[in-house]
Amino acid sequence: MIEFKKQSLSETFAVYFDIRMLRILLLGAISGFPWVLIGSSLSLWLKEEGLSRSTIGWAGLIFGVYAFNYLWAPLIDRLQIPFLTKKIGHRRSWIVLMQVAILISLAVWSFINPVENLALLISVGLIIAIASATQDITVDALRIEQIGESESKSMAAGAAMAVVGWWSGYKLGGVIALFTAEYLENIGVINYWQSTFLILGIVVILMNIGLMFVHEPVSIDRQQKQKETDNLIENKLGSKNIITSLAAWITSTLGGPIISFFKKNGFSIAVGILGFVFLFKIGEAFLGRMSIVFYKEIGFSKGDIAIYSKTLGWITTVIFTLLGGLFVIRSGVLKAMFLAGILMAGTNLLFTALAWTGKSELLFAVAVIFDDIAAAFATVAFVAFISLLIDRTYTATQYALLASIGTAGRTTLASSSGALVDWLNGDWGIFFILTAIMVIPSLILLWVIKDKLNLREK
Repeated sequence: MIEFKKQSLSETFAVYFDIRMLRILLLGAISGFPWVLIGSSLSLWLKEEGLSRSTIGWAGLIFGVYAFNYLWAPLIDRLQIPFLTKKIGHRRSWIVLMQVAILISLAVWSFINPVENLALLISVGLIIAIASATQDITVDALRIEQIGESESKSMAAGAAMAVVGWWSGYKLGGVIALFTAEYLENIGVINYWQSTFLILGIVVILMNIGLMFVHEPVSIDRQQKQKETDNLIENKLGSKNIITSLAAWITSTLGGPIISFFKKNGFSIAVGILGFVFLFKIGEAFLGRMSIVFYKEIGFSKGDIAIYSKTLGWITTVIFTLLGGLFVIRSGVLKAMFLAGILMAGTNLLFTALAWTGKSELLFAVAVIFDDIAAAFATVAFVAFISLLIDRTYTATQYALLASIGTAGRTTLASSSGALVDWLNGDWGIFFILTAIMVIPSLILLWVIKDKLNLREK
C-alpha cells in the first residue's frame, strides 16, 4: 500500500533540504548528461553536415538500448568490479567504469568525419548509449537506496530531485555544447563539433569527482536475501555441486527480480503497470526527437536554441519539478500522472501553433515553458510511482525493468519520427497534433487500472 500523508506546505517543502537530496541531484545530472551527447548534439551535428531528417531520426535507434538495459541489470545487481568495488563501493564502481567508457568514446568522436564515416560515428554513439544505459541502472539503484523504504515522502522528494538533476545534466550540458560549438564555429574552427566533444569530456571528469561525495549505503541485507534465494533454488535442484550452484545463481539472478515483481503486485496489476509505463511518454518522445531539427528548420540559431530550449527550459523544469514533487506528496501520484498526461497533450499543440505561424521568439518561449512544465510533472510522478513499487532486494533490476519498458515505447517507436515528418511532406503542424493524440491511449489504460493499483491518495 502506497500512502501520501498531507502536511503543511512548509513541512512538505522542508524535505528538499535533506543532504541526501543534494546527492540525488548529482546522480540525476550524471544520468542526464549523456543524452546531450547522443541526442541534441548528435542530431544537430548530423543536420549541419547535411544529412536528411530520416537519417537523423533512424540514428536515434541507438537510444533503443535504454529499452533493454533490464536484460543485464541483474548482473549489475550481483557482479562486483575488481579493485574498484572494494575501494569506492558496488554502485559507484559501475558508474565510474561507464563514465570512463563515455570519455573514451568522446575522444574517438573528435577524430571522425560524419559524412565519410557515418557507420563508425553511429557505432561509437551506440557505445555511449550502452554505457549510459548501464550506468542508469546503478544510478537509479543508488538514488533509491539513499532513502529508507518507509520514507514515502522523502522518496517522492527524491524523485523530484532526481528529475531536476537529470534535466540539469541534460539542459545545462546542452547549453555548454551549443554555445561551445557556436563559439568554435564563429572563430573559424573547421571541425568545431569534434572539438566540442573533447570539451564535454571535461564535464564527465568533473562529474566523477563529484560522485566520490555521494554516500553509498552498505547493503548486507540485500546480499543475504539474494543468497537465500540462491540456496532455496539450489536445494530444489537436489544435489549440491559446482553445476547446481551456478545454475541456482543464474536462475536467482535473472528470474528472482521478475518473480518478485509479479508476486508483490499481483499478475493483473503488474501487467497493467507494464502497459501504462510503455505508452505514457510516446508522444513526448516523438516531439523531443525532432524538436531540435524543427527549431533549426524554422530559423532559430544554435544560440537561440541554447537560450530558449536549454537555459529557459532548465529553469522552468527545475521550478516545476520541485512543485511537481510537492503535488505528488500532497495529492498523490495518480492525480499527478493524469494531470501530466493532459498537459503533455495540450502543450504539444503549442508547437503546432509555432509551426503554422512561423518563427516567433515569444511563441517559442511559451511553447518551451509549457512543454517543460508538462514534462516535469510527468517525470516526477512517473519516477516516484515506480520507485515505490520495487523490491529493495532487486533495486537495480526492477527499476531498470520498468524504466526500460517506458523507454522502449519512447525510443523504438519514436525512431520513426523523422520518417513521419517526411511522410507528412514536412508539415510540422500535423506532426505535433499527432504527438498530442499519442498521449491518449496511456491515459485510458491508467483509468482502467487505477482501482486495481490499490493506491491510497490523501
